[in-house]
Amino acid sequence: MDKFLNKVFEKYFENITDKIFQFIQSDTELMQDYLKLVESKGRDTVNRNLGKKIKEKLGLDAGKSGNVPQGTLIQSYTELKQK
Repeated sequence: MDKFLNKVFEKYFENITDKIFQFIQSDTELMQDYLKLVESKGRDTVNRNLGKKIKEKLGLDAGKSGNVPQGTLIQSYTELKQK
């Protein structure tokens, strides 16, 4: 059972950054807030900071980088993995 659960969480967290950006993109209120931040701070700064915060909040480590996202807000992302 533990082996299975570890596998589930490993696969779930791999692309959590992409999932969160897709969630922002699909939520009207969050997307409006995101666009305001991008306008004032710049897309790269906003995206980098969001990526860092996702990793910190979930207590994950960086994995393979350069992954192609399914959403359109980011151009690539780093997989995250459990510590």
